Amino acid sequence: MFLTEKMKTKTEPLALTIDFGTQSVRVSIFNRRGEILAIKKQVYTPTYESAKPGYAEHHASFYWDNLKQVTLALKKDHPELLKQVTTAAMTVFRGTAIMLDKDKKPVRKVILWLDQRLAKFEPFSLFHNIAYHFLGLYQTAKLNSRRTMARWVRQYEPETWKKVKYYVALSTYFNYLLTDQLTDSAANMIGHYPLDFITSKWYKPTHIKAAVFNIPLSMLVPLKKPGELLGRITKMASEELGLPEGLPIYAAGPDKAAETLGTGCLTNDVANLSYGTSVSMTVPSKVYVEPEPFLPGYPSSLPNLYNIEVHINRGYWMISWFRDNFAHKETAEAMIDKMAVEEKLNQQMMKIPPGSEGLVLSPYWGPGLRRPEAKGAIVGWSDVHTKVHLYRAIVEGIAFGIQEGFLGMQKRLKHKVKEIRVSGGGSKSDAICQITADIFNLPVSRVQTNETSSLGTAIAAFLASGDFASPEAAVQSMVQVSKTFSPNPDAVKRYQYLYHKVYAKIYPKLLNLYRDLIKFNQ
Repeated sequence: MFLTEKMKTKTEPLALTIDFGTQSVRVSIFNRRGEILAIKKQVYTPTYESAKPGYAEHHASFYWDNLKQVTLALKKDHPELLKQVTTAAMTVFRGTAIMLDKDKKPVRKVILWLDQRLAKFEPFSLFHNIAYHFLGLYQTAKLNSRRTMARWVRQYEPETWKKVKYYVALSTYFNYLLTDQLTDSAANMIGHYPLDFITSKWYKPTHIKAAVFNIPLSMLVPLKKPGELLGRITKMASEELGLPEGLPIYAAGPDKAAETLGTGCLTNDVANLSYGTSVSMTVPSKVYVEPEPFLPGYPSSLPNLYNIEVHINRGYWMISWFRDNFAHKETAEAMIDKMAVEEKLNQQMMKIPPGSEGLVLSPYWGPGLRRPEAKGAIVGWSDVHTKVHLYRAIVEGIAFGIQEGFLGMQKRLKHKVKEIRVSGGGSKSDAICQITADIFNLPVSRVQTNETSSLGTAIAAFLASGDFASPEAAVQSMVQVSKTFSPNPDAVKRYQYLYHKVYAKIYPKLLNLYRDLIKFNQ
């Protein structure tokens, strides 16, 4: 919700949020009612650089330069609001490490979470081999080790690796540039770092999971719990960015954690479904629970709370993949009608009945930790199917994939979710929200803004600075449901049949074929 100049209160404390997404950066100013008083956004051009197929990199300075553009624009247009800001926090896309030298300068480009390269497998010790096989986690541990970028750089860029003094999250580096403090929220250490998510402390080298990452403790930095002070904006950062010198920056959480808080999810009754480049379902819990063995529960943007999550690595990226490869006509039509091509496709897919007339998609377009051997699959093709059927099957298949993990997660939580709150780009679509309600057979709600990651970060900042007595009070004041979608009983019945009779059987029946394809591609 945006306010006119006359509606803005001049004396109330305000929160500044810095929100680094995968495709853009935005800086916002919020009041304690969850209203956006000012926002500036910069889309990255290009989204990433790719020297080889599957690579995704950028210079860290690229992101900083984009941040500078939006903060200076914010100062130019809203100088009085900036003077009222009393607290700040930052959220950054997760799963992305940066390597720094002894002077805390990057030694190479940042390898983004989207990157698909894998390190060569370095065999585990006999002890770890036996332990991982005994626990049934060998393949998951193997994939995790190969996806750790520290291993890849050490193998393929040994001279670069010799320069590395600090191995930190991208958010850690940004905090250093803002406050001159090389520290970070423990909640941001999601990716391939040796963090004990129960204690929010680094694993000791002897821990069974530390061997997966093989990152020396000397390269890791001190961590803070969400809500603790990370530092204050330095004079240098203030002059460069136009932000108030001395403004406190508090520890919060990464994008998915911020979205969960920004949709008002505080208890295990309400789940956040994030329809972004990576799709995730998150259920808050006061008790640490692993959604599956070896897959951790993550720290929340709030202290003493965990986010239990299942996700599909390349989720709504598949929508972009479909658009770029199959929707040229729809793109042209959308330009004429002055609307997003995705909304044009969403209108068309709603003319097709639930279940896409028997076309079912398994959405493993990229390697996943739950099923590292899985590949994407589409079954049920017949002569009635069109590309719009395929589009709807993608939307339904992503929801089926999340539902599969979600059902298992509920069993481990020993508690059923009663409502879903949606966030991310896909949440803007009424069609996608209705399909989600029908597949999960739960009410699905949107909140007052699509900027849920920034809103959640603002909530965390206000709580850290003591502006609210409790998370419940903050959410009650700052989050408002704007629309709710109820399940359609007929669609629910069709989806439940398709999920149990077809979708849930695709992976086990194709597993041996997936393994043969892996051998073929080696």
